[in-house]
Order: sequence, then structure tokens, then C-alpha cells
Amino acid sequence: MQQKKDRRNFLRNLALGGVAVGAAPSTLFASTNESPIEKEQQSCRQFTKEEHDRVFNGPYVGHHLDKIAFPIGGIGAGMFCLEGSGAISHVSIRHKPELFHEPTIFGAVAIKGRANSAKVLEGPVPDWKLFGYKDYGGGSGGTTYGLPHFEQAEFLARFPFAEIQLRDDKFPLQVRLEAWSPFVPSDADNSSLPVGALTYRFINTSQENLEAVFSFNSRNFVVQPEGEGSIKKIQKGFLLSQAKTEGKNNLATDFAIFADTRDEVIVDYCWFRGGWFDPLTMVWNTIKDANVKAVDPIDKDAPGASLFIPFQLGANEEKEIRILMAWYVPESNEKAGQAMPDDKTGKEACCTTPAALGMGEDKPIPTNYKPWYSQRFKHMEELVDYWKTNYTTLYKNTALFRDTFYASTLPPEVLEAVAANLSILKTPTVRRQHDGRLWAYEGIFPHNGCCDGSCTHVWNYAQALPHLFPSLERSLRLTEFCENQNAEGHQGFRANLPISPLKHDFHAAADGQLGGIMKVYRDWRISGDDEWMKKLYPMVQKSLDYCIQTWDPNGKGILEEPHHNTYDIEFWGPNGMCTSFYLGALKALIEMGRYQRKNMKRYETLYDRGRAYMEDQLYNGEYFIQKIQWTGLKAPDPTKAQSFHTQYTPEAIEILKKEGPKYQYGTGCLSDGVIGAWMAAMCGLENPLDQEKVNSHLRAVHQYNLKNDLTDHINPQRPTYAMGHEGGLLLCTWPKGGMLSLPFVYSNEVWTGIEYQVASHLMQIGETDKGLEIISACRKRYDGRIRNPFNEYECGSWYARAMASYACLQAMTGVRYDAVDKVLYIDSKIGDFSSFLSTDKGFGLVSLKNGQAKLDVVYGEIPAKEISLSGKKVRLG
Repeated sequence: MQQKKDRRNFLRNLALGGVAVGAAPSTLFASTNESPIEKEQQSCRQFTKEEHDRVFNGPYVGHHLDKIAFPIGGIGAGMFCLEGSGAISHVSIRHKPELFHEPTIFGAVAIKGRANSAKVLEGPVPDWKLFGYKDYGGGSGGTTYGLPHFEQAEFLARFPFAEIQLRDDKFPLQVRLEAWSPFVPSDADNSSLPVGALTYRFINTSQENLEAVFSFNSRNFVVQPEGEGSIKKIQKGFLLSQAKTEGKNNLATDFAIFADTRDEVIVDYCWFRGGWFDPLTMVWNTIKDANVKAVDPIDKDAPGASLFIPFQLGANEEKEIRILMAWYVPESNEKAGQAMPDDKTGKEACCTTPAALGMGEDKPIPTNYKPWYSQRFKHMEELVDYWKTNYTTLYKNTALFRDTFYASTLPPEVLEAVAANLSILKTPTVRRQHDGRLWAYEGIFPHNGCCDGSCTHVWNYAQALPHLFPSLERSLRLTEFCENQNAEGHQGFRANLPISPLKHDFHAAADGQLGGIMKVYRDWRISGDDEWMKKLYPMVQKSLDYCIQTWDPNGKGILEEPHHNTYDIEFWGPNGMCTSFYLGALKALIEMGRYQRKNMKRYETLYDRGRAYMEDQLYNGEYFIQKIQWTGLKAPDPTKAQSFHTQYTPEAIEILKKEGPKYQYGTGCLSDGVIGAWMAAMCGLENPLDQEKVNSHLRAVHQYNLKNDLTDHINPQRPTYAMGHEGGLLLCTWPKGGMLSLPFVYSNEVWTGIEYQVASHLMQIGETDKGLEIISACRKRYDGRIRNPFNEYECGSWYARAMASYACLQAMTGVRYDAVDKVLYIDSKIGDFSSFLSTDKGFGLVSLKNGQAKLDVVYGEIPAKEISLSGKKVRLG
């Protein structure tokens, strides 16, 4: 979508003498025979040490297409996926995952006057669907698998766009398909729409004039057994509809499919009704004969509908047809968590609500989850009208994000890793409730979410959301420090859905609660909103005071008492991982307190003590370890302490006597061993630890924990994240001996979120090659043959921790915008570069060339007054 040339006047360069504010034209990325993206890929090949049969950030072909499922939808609004072949699957619009739901939604084209000239607009059906897939024993009846498909497909991801090319040597039309849904950083509302678009472009490769018919077809998949379904008229399309029934408002569902075109559109609102395979058989007869006619709607029980668009193409001519989709499910029966009884007071009382802090308005809490979009749009017609009316603007702004992001000259494996995991935000992993606040699972299983409640110690790792949609990230902080925190400062690490005061009946999570304090600092610096920070500060201080009282009662600056963490167990005794979080949280509170001119002496003393202890007592000369301690504590004996799945059988008690509590890491080299220092860097805080010791730990993790081949690795836990001849970064190893009989659960596994955490931290200290080795090993596992490239899983699909990949942008370039001081920071570890930057109010492209810095602001504003280039600050005019 071209913009007017005079909009170039809004683009200003930020070199060492000017600030850029405003919007840039999309013509900044002019079309050439060789795209800027391809040029940047070529220029970055030097970063990729080892080639394999698919180029990072390049197209997927052959068996690399097999497992692709690319999410289309809005943040917290549900999704469908576009597969590598072009098939539509994983249709999950009812506020829960329905993975592998493939309800016979398909495009097709037929050429009049030719035999065997009708094809489904998809490439070959992947082999894995033929045997071992759902209903394979019944022959996958009622699917489109047995209809003619194109012989070849090629898939290219340019998030949030997916592009597919379909070819068949015996067919005179080539087809290009573009699928997308709105995604505009800093514009959370337009990025949360329950919509998607498919644009088909047909190219006549023959020397003949062709007369063809395009169709888009769907079963009425929204109908539920206990409800009454119908297919209704809408302009140039049809509406699949399910009415609510008495006592089951959650059944109400509308799914609109319509053509955005000036062409004639003929609609069949009711497929042939009959038994066995009659409906699909008869609709395919209509498609292949290209002899279409309109069929009026009936009151109920129409099995499906189709829209048809006849068109003609001369030799080498092209035709574009756009299909828009929208869905509207205003109610659900979804809820999660355990609400606090209304009569609780004192320690069990909830601290406050966002409204009480002046950070929102009180709204009634519904019994079940209601999506944000149901409050934004009163009904389906309003949503459809908004989608149609604003399509051009939404496309333009989304394409502007895509073009700006892919203009980055960072290594292709990095761009691929970052972009692939942004797809998580478009899946049922994420919810956006009635008041606009975000809520999330850790990941999702085929029919339900996994590990509910915006789990704080998992979302610690996810660095994409705070930069792309800072308002949504800040909504997580409100939940954590309001409804999730009681009067004592205990913070539950899993929020209720709908969000409401928690019942506090389990441990707080040390890494989650301490990481949340650091994230308040980060979110304040990203937003520049002093009032937001000041209003939340008393709750943050109370939270840290609880952590001190509970885990550091002797005021040593370390976590001595047993503390729950992201490995779903408690660490007994001080360790590098959680102590580094503690030091980072102390540092964050100190900085926020100093900004408000508060006396922070108590916290400064704790920080100094803790740092000295960690560097003197927990550092073994190469990396940081854990000192296991389980006697002389306030906590009860480990056999009596509250824990999750930590049973002490007689044989386990024998291990306790010899080694200490189950599920520790002791002398191990833990990949998360200095994660608090990583979080500090991502938050814009000074390193809370000695830099050289941190560097040494990270190099040790790379040396000992990165395995290029896991064939001989022993993993009795969850092996399929990485196994066999694949490579990956193990969570922990014991290179100096001392491996425990039962180390912490998951210790033998490979998690992509931790791979990205370590890789980006290595890059941040200048070890770019080592970081890229880890990322390369990870992305080779997700190349489409065995795993979906757009679904890095851990405990469930589309696992939130994988959004740690976004940290690589800041780590490699040092690019960070501080909206409080209005300073743009740059500290490149890779020499000259161009890199995407997203802030609270806009996004753009930061470049460094020959020591000169430049910022192109292409959307919104980034009002920088100063630039810090490798520590040297220069005031801007």
C-alpha cells in the first residue's frame, strides 16, 4: 500500500544532530528485483557458521512444509492457522485451543472448458496426515485430502504475513496466497481484533485466454450438538452462526467469510443436504463444473456454504481476490483459579485493586471469561463493518511493521527466532479479558490451556510484549501487585480468570515475585510514566519486604529459606539463579526509591551483603553454584514442607540423609545461574554482579551445556524437546562432578526460552558467535520437518518462555529507548547494523554506520533528546 510522497517530510534522521519524530512512508522500502530483506540475508551469512538444507529466515519447501501451522488472529482473540500447504487448521475461536481442528474451510479454482481443471488452493497433503493422524483409521472422511491439489508449494514467513506460492506444471495458473491479521506495535486494540485475511493472486502462465471461477467454501463448523445453527446472508459472503440456548450463552458464535471486491459474488448459502459424504461431493461437483448458481439461505441445518467469483485472464495477466474473515464469540464458560472468599481479612486480604490506586476503573467481574472485543463491539455486524472500513489502514500499518522489522541487518537465524515466536501472541496461549487486561497460560494443549494464570516466573523470560505492546505488559503488573498480592505482600504467581483476588494457599515463587519488581522498573523506563510507577511503588516495596522476611529473615542479602521457582520445586539454600534475581530486585527498588528521593539504606545494605556473598561463596572460580542447606532454617523438615509432587518415600529419605533435599542442583553448572543479571540488562539496570564473573559463568554454560548431538545424552524426563542427533542447550550439567541422585526436575531437558536467555546474554557480553551457535541449534530443530517452526513448545504448544528470543535484538545492538530520560542507548556488539526498535508510542529502525547513529521513526513518535553511543552521551538539538 503506497503512501503519498509528501509524507516523506515526516521522516527525519537522528544522527548526532537531530531527532526523528513522525511517520515514514512505506516507500522507504521500495520494490526492486532483489528485496531489501534478501540483501540483508546475504550480508548476514557471515554470522551463520554451519549451513544446512534450509537457509534461516528463508522459504520452506518439500518436507520442511509438513508441520507448519502459522497463527492468524488477534491478541487474545482466538486464531486459525495457515499450514505450509495453504490448508486452514487449528481453528480455535471459542476461547480455548482446538488444535488440529480442520473443519473443511478451503479455497478452490476451476477453469471452464477443460477436463481435470479444478484444484483446491493448497499444496500436497503432508504424509503424516495419512496415517497416525486423527481419524486416520476411518480414512479421514469428509476432508479435502482426496480432492485435487497443486503439486508444489513454497511457504515464506514475514510475520505477521505468510506467503505461499502454488505451482503445478500441468495447470495454467500459478497462485500466490498472502495471509495476515493486524499487528501494529504500540496499537494494542487494533492488534487484538478477531479477524484474518487471505489474498489470492492468480497468474495466467499460458498463452491462452482463460475463463475461471474462484470459490471459497466452508462447512458450518460453529454448530454444536446442543445448539441450533444457521448460515446467514452478509454482503458478498456468508455468516456461519450458532445461536445461544437457554442456560448456555457461551454457545453463541458467529464466523463471517466474505469477499472484499467489486466483482460479482455468487453465494450458495446451503450445500446439498444428505447423508454420508453428500454435501462435500455435491459442492465439489459444482466447483469442478464451474457452473455456479446462487442458493438462498434456509432457516437451519445448512451443512455449509460457498461463495463464487467468476473471472477471466488473458495471457500473463493477473487477478487478485481478497477474502476477509471475522469471528465473534462474546461469552464463554472459561474460568481458572480459585477466588478468595469475601470474608477474608488481615493476612489473607487482597491489598488493593487497580481502580483503588487510580489506575483503572472498577468494573463488575463476570462469572466467566469475556473477551475484550465483546466490549469493544456490540455485535458481529459492528465488527465486520470496522474490519472492512479500516482494512486499508490496518494493512498499511501492519505492513509497515513487517517492512521495518525485516529491514534489520541482524543475522537471519536471529530474525527468524524473534519473528517466529511473536506468533505466540496470536494463539489461545493469550487471553485479553473484558477490561482490556492481559491474562495468559504458559502454553496450550490440544483442547485446553496448560498452567494457567500469567505465570510470573515463565513470563519473566518473555521480552517481546513489554516492547511491542507496553500497555498490555503493564496490565500484567497491575494484576500481580493488586489482585495477586495480599496485605502481607505474598504474591500468588497464577492469576484467576476472570482476574479477581486470589486465595493465597501456596508458596510465592521467588523468581516470579522478584522478577516482577525488576519488570516494574523496566516498564516504567519504557513508558516514561512517572505517575504509574509512583502509584504502584508502595505495593512493590511491600512485595520485596515479604521476600526479605520470608526467604532472607537474617538479612544476609541471600535467599536461604526454601524458595519455589520455575522448575516447579523449591531450592533449599542460596544459589546463583534466585540470588541474582534478589540482587536485581533490590537494585530495581533502590533506583525507583532514589528517583523519589526516599531513604533506601536498608535495601542498599542488603544488596551489598548479598553481592559479596554470592561472589565470594557461590562462585567456584568458573561459574556460580548452589549451597544446599536444609537444617537450621525456619522452614520445616523437607519431608513435612509444602511442595508440588515432592513425595518422600523411605528410599527418598535415605537420599535426603546423604545428599539433602530432592530436586536441587548443588555444584551443577546451571544455564539459568545468573539470570538475574540478564534480567537487569534487559530492564536497563546496572549489572548487580561482577561482570567478569558473570562472563565466566556464561562461557562455562556454553562450554558444558551446549551439545551438538544428544544421541548419548540421558534424559528420563521429557526428551522430545531435543533428542537424538539434534543439538540443544541443557538446563544443567555437572562438569566438576557432584551430580545428585535426583537433581531438580527438568534438569536434563532443553527449553528454547532458556536457550534464548543464555544466547542473548552471551551476545550482550560480546560473545556473538557463541550465542548464535545456541540459536542455530534451536532453530534447526524447528525447521518444519518434525516440529512446527512457529510453535516452540515446552509444557504445551506456543509456550510463552520462547519469547525470550526478542532479547536478542537488544543484546546484539544495545538498542534501548529510555522514555523517562528520553535517551536512545546504542552499544553494538556486531559493528555496523540496522535494527528494529519498538517503544511505548511508536516504532522505527535504528542504524549505526561508521560511528554515526540514525533513527528512522516510521510509526508514531520516539521523542529522544539524547543518544548514548557505547557510553558516550550526545545532546540532540
